[in-house]
Amino acid sequence: MSETEEPGERRRGRRPWVLAGAAMAVAALSAGAVAYAQGAHPAKPAAAPLDDYTGLPHTTVRIGTGACGAGWTAPHTGLQVFDLTGTGPAAADAYLETAAGAVVGEVESLAPGTTRPMVVRLAAGSYDFQCLPQDDSAVKGPVVRVTGSGAGSPAVAPVTQQDLIPPTLLYQKWVAAQLPGLVRDTATLQAAVDRGDLAAARTAWLPAHLDYERLGAAYGTFGDLDDSINGTTKGLPDGLTDPGFTGFHRLEYGLWHGQSAAGLKPVADTLSQDVRSLQTQWKTAQMDPLLLGLRAHEIVENTIQFELTGRTDYGSGSNLATARANLQGTAEALTLLRPLLATRMTTLPQIDADMAAAQAELAKLGDVPPASLTLTEREQLNADFGQLVDDLAPIAAVCDVRRTS
Repeated sequence: MSETEEPGERRRGRRPWVLAGAAMAVAALSAGAVAYAQGAHPAKPAAAPLDDYTGLPHTTVRIGTGACGAGWTAPHTGLQVFDLTGTGPAAADAYLETAAGAVVGEVESLAPGTTRPMVVRLAAGSYDFQCLPQDDSAVKGPVVRVTGSGAGSPAVAPVTQQDLIPPTLLYQKWVAAQLPGLVRDTATLQAAVDRGDLAAARTAWLPAHLDYERLGAAYGTFGDLDDSINGTTKGLPDGLTDPGFTGFHRLEYGLWHGQSAAGLKPVADTLSQDVRSLQTQWKTAQMDPLLLGLRAHEIVENTIQFELTGRTDYGSGSNLATARANLQGTAEALTLLRPLLATRMTTLPQIDADMAAAQAELAKLGDVPPASLTLTEREQLNADFGQLVDDLAPIAAVCDVRRTS
């Protein structure tokens, strides 16, 4: 990486990085994800060692095909820890479910001979453990009747692959409807460069780039074209001069650093060609239904790391405009997922309020480089986006497809 690369530290293919971050977030939520998604945060992160829960009552429960749920002999209401112990020959997922099949808590990939905590708050009712060993059929444990008083963590009905297919197909249609505008605006940008009008090219660059940035939930389906269209210098041996540095940010750097129209013409031509290829390929693309729930959180997480910090600014100073486009992409994903989330997340009104606050703060600040913000402005912006990303995080866990057999 060259020393002059500092304006854009985001690595190529940034979305896979966010996928890794979201995967860790989902894993951390797994034992208490359902309660957290409903607004009842678990007392401690689910990944904490067993001795971190010494202040709570513990029950050791066996998870395996032979004795699923065995050991739960003294049921009671309230906040408590189930110490799940893998007893089968293979790793298994474990769910604690209500009589209606809604999930109260879960632990994924519990290995044989290991013990992991599941932290839940139970109300009176009937529950059972479901054990789902790898490469084997699901086994239900005995139904346990819990008596007592007090509220429990609201349970969440599992989301199936079939539940996610309709909103995913609608999102694919939405992306298809956006791509003609991206192609048109990129062609306008290309034409300005081709005729040597760099002032017009600088004006045309932002609308075209924002067209792409609104498509946040689809990046994983774009494949290598995402790097070609919107990649940065991160990870490239020669930084800004590396031939692998292409697309919007390469053109941005040239347009705002005095490079000639003749030198930028091949960059603009390739970008326009890549965008047209994206439109063609999207006609037969099949988006993974799991991505829509993940992206609702990841887009904003990405915005915080790369746009609000200005780390992807190659000269245009347009990161806050990009942040607005990212929120629009998040809003579209939320709109399509709302029928699924409405019955599973009581925090949707708070998420709506968070979105409105972040959008209002961006509108108030206008199109200025993040570096020009005052400390107070930066703190408020970070607070608004931080709250939003925290409240969006459980969506990935709620929309995670769970085995039912």
